[in-house]
Amino acid sequence: MKKTYVLEDLDCAHCAAKMEEAIKKIDGVTFAGVNFIAQKLTVEADDNKFYDIMKEVKAVIKKIEPDCVVVD
Repeated sequence: MKKTYVLEDLDCAHCAAKMEEAIKKIDGVTFAGVNFIAQKLTVEADDNKFYDIMKEVKAVIKKIEPDCVVVD
């Protein structure tokens, strides 16, 4: 499954790059892209585990940029 989300309050391009790299390392993720200019996150992952993977993705984002919110 591939989904794109809006990222609110993403303030740092370097943080966006760190998020992308960390999300790519999550088990089950086949693609991750964070577009700082568009404020968007694209995640492609295993359909059966997508909900759990997104919980991990959101935790990674909060750790790197605490004010950033993933809009479902």
